[in-house]
Amino acid sequence: MSNERTIPYKIYLNESEIPTAWYNLRADMKNKPAPLLNPGTLQPMTAEELSGVFCDELVQQELDDTNAYIPIPEEIRNFYKMYRPSPLVRAYCLEEKLQTPAKIYYKFEGNNTSGSHKLNSAIAQAYYAKKQGLKGVTTETGAGQWGTALSMACAYFGLDCLVYMVKVSYEQKPFRREVMRTYGATVTPSPSNTTEVGRKILAEHPGTTGSLGCAISEAVEAEATREGYRYVLGSVLNQVLLHQTVIGLETKAALDKYNIVPDIIIGCAGGGSNLGGLVSPFAGEMLRGERNYRIIAVEPASCPSFTRGVFAYDFCDTGKVCPLAKMYTLGSSFIPSANHAGGLRYHGMSPILSQLYHDGYMEAVSVEQTAVFEAATQFARVEGILPAPESSHAIRVAIDEALKCKETGEEKTIVFGLTGTGYFDMVAYEKFNNHEMSDYIPTDEDLKPGFDGIPKFPGNEF
Repeated sequence: MSNERTIPYKIYLNESEIPTAWYNLRADMKNKPAPLLNPGTLQPMTAEELSGVFCDELVQQELDDTNAYIPIPEEIRNFYKMYRPSPLVRAYCLEEKLQTPAKIYYKFEGNNTSGSHKLNSAIAQAYYAKKQGLKGVTTETGAGQWGTALSMACAYFGLDCLVYMVKVSYEQKPFRREVMRTYGATVTPSPSNTTEVGRKILAEHPGTTGSLGCAISEAVEAEATREGYRYVLGSVLNQVLLHQTVIGLETKAALDKYNIVPDIIIGCAGGGSNLGGLVSPFAGEMLRGERNYRIIAVEPASCPSFTRGVFAYDFCDTGKVCPLAKMYTLGSSFIPSANHAGGLRYHGMSPILSQLYHDGYMEAVSVEQTAVFEAATQFARVEGILPAPESSHAIRVAIDEALKCKETGEEKTIVFGLTGTGYFDMVAYEKFNNHEMSDYIPTDEDLKPGFDGIPKFPGNEF
């Protein structure tokens, strides 16, 4: 079996091997992601329009379809050195437990206080906000990993940080909230009565547990009403996936050290930041015709944007104050169930990943939460890391693929992203351990109102 330990448990790069530039996948895409549209004019958003919401340099990154590599400023690289390079780990114990001939590796992004990969982009966005002379930033957060990472980054640069946290997570994860407050952030459960759009959503959906779409609307309104503030986002946008490519670039460099070529690359998918960050360098090789990989996006069955969504222009937020993005979407009014899928509760998906999926470079599967926590528990018991619920979606499918190899005898190499730790997710683990966790899969009838709310205009048929 795969217990011949010719490869180290952990493959480390040194500080000098931290990437010096982010990789812009769009430069190699023949079919570029469709541009963001102004919902009023249905014309592509200009840099001037976007700069009223986002930091100036981030706007340039958002719109850049031509430069394959964007230099990482020295200040950001120096911050990265506090927790990067992150290890690529060979899951020998999991392989042995499964008795599979497959070789399993995971890129572990939980070795920083925020507990996740989110810090890779948070520090970049805070850096550009500080460089522009801003007072602070506003944002949303689902499970709280992004809000935690951004509060850390803002504390580092001395910026004010206003976080709108999805209400169900705010209530389920009080300690994540307190970490944000410890770093100086103001945290508000969303939807709230502090914004006009929040009050409107509460009136239309009394008792709602909230969604990332709701929180985005509130954060954007909060930015627009405060001088010297800009809105920053933890996933979905091109700029965020760009910053996260340090994950994939490091993963590929570590694999190359031992001449390892993966067959299957797996990542959990909510808005797309960690999945895009992990797979971008490998997808670039596919786009350039250099290699083929099987890339699998794993999403919760309760919020199946890829597997049951439609590819169309839709609002990025529930309050319909943001630009339109062409993506796989369940409709901006879709409110996912209050389950424990963590941050994987966004109604849409990254335009970059949506285009790759639409063009056949990637596949997607959805999994139910009890199966996810079964995989999380199995992984924790043999690999010694308590994984975040988000990451556990990828673990579920990695185990499934390894078991298929056991059946066929194929010695495939599997790489997945372990985006973070689950130590703030103990309410979910408690429900699983007490056999109180249930699965929820929306019916076609449940999904119909969201689809009905997608904007209808020439060229946006689905």
